Amino acid sequence: MSTADELRSRTAVVTGAASGIGRAIALALASEGARVAAADLDLDGAQETVALARDAGGEVHAFAVDVTDAESVGALHAAIDAALGPVDVVVNNAGWTNSEPFLENTPQLWSRVVAINLVGPMIVAHTFLKPLVASGRSGVVVNVSSDAGRVGSTGETSYAGAKGGVIAFTKSLAREMARYGVTVNSVSPGPTDTPMLRRQPEQFRDALVRAVPLRRFATPEDIAAAVCFFASPRASYITGQVLSVSGGLTMAG
Repeated sequence: MSTADELRSRTAVVTGAASGIGRAIALALASEGARVAAADLDLDGAQETVALARDAGGEVHAFAVDVTDAESVGALHAAIDAALGPVDVVVNNAGWTNSEPFLENTPQLWSRVVAINLVGPMIVAHTFLKPLVASGRSGVVVNVSSDAGRVGSTGETSYAGAKGGVIAFTKSLAREMARYGVTVNSVSPGPTDTPMLRRQPEQFRDALVRAVPLRRFATPEDIAAAVCFFASPRASYITGQVLSVSGGLTMAG
């Protein structure tokens, strides 16, 4: 079997798949043969992901979801199960931040950052893993964290705290799920060329890219390639790990 066919028999759900890294992950999984549910609060954007996949010969279906709402995630699970069958691969990618100094943060900002970036992945994992474990099938969870959660990031302190929580959640969940044949890993992007990064001042972006040893920002496709590796049989003996995709910016163990 070629690597392009490794996920042929699998169904994957990708949250935050309407744009950026999530869209790239959905397209990459589809290119390797998976049936993909592109889930996002922005249903129109998710449908654009579907159109791009169709043009490339992949199978992607759009679904609306609010990852911070357990009822919404439950409805997502039911809709995917009815349309595509049981999910084998869960990719928690949905995330959000608003860069500003910590002392300018409000409690409302903290609540939103934690709800989307940390509680959301917990809700999604809980919802999709319960029936997966009950079925006796093996599976994969990939949580997209951030190098902000590994080494910190000025102006993103609450976000770094939430993403650090995702990393700890990944490791602990991996220990619990191992007995069921479910692997749980995290991909930790460094600075990535997404709309969120492009909103930063040009001077900041220029200084940041000079700090990256490979002298460029990651592309969403760079992150997607790492996710696809964890989702594939090639990573079947890897669990509880955090893979930094940062161009060498963060070389911490």
